[in-house]
Amino acid sequence: MTHNLSDIESKTSQLYETDFYAWTQAQAKFLRDRKWDFLDIANLVEEIESLGNQERQELRNCLGVLLGHLLKWEFQPSHRSKSWVATIREQRRRILEKLEDNPSLKPFLPEAIEKAYRDGVDLAVRETPLDYEDFPAECPYSLAQVLDSQFFPGEQIE
Repeated sequence: MTHNLSDIESKTSQLYETDFYAWTQAQAKFLRDRKWDFLDIANLVEEIESLGNQERQELRNCLGVLLGHLLKWEFQPSHRSKSWVATIREQRRRILEKLEDNPSLKPFLPEAIEKAYRDGVDLAVRETPLDYEDFPAECPYSLAQVLDSQFFPGEQIE
């Protein structure tokens, strides 16, 4: 039985809309079998771009959590805890691993910190009695400080 190429393209594109997992498996098989004409190029391009955006978003998320905890550390010194230290350490480690795995994200860091800072302030406001106006309008920490495992704003950890 011969398949019309446009019928196959239509079916794989339809599968993308109705059963994403099945679509991914079909696309992987077409790639492995080098059946280039069967690939759903438009949706593959969209998904690959989405994966790249997801890496950027994960970096921003880690930075947001890190910045929120650095703010809590600085602005609520009487509430400092091992839990905050652990979260700060974990987020720095995740960020550095993300950058090691994706070195092309490094130029994105200044923009990511700027965006993540707003999330960090939201986190600090949500988890403390402090208000938005208690925090600087812009990130008070340099990129080097944010990534420095020894940097804890205010007093150093023991």
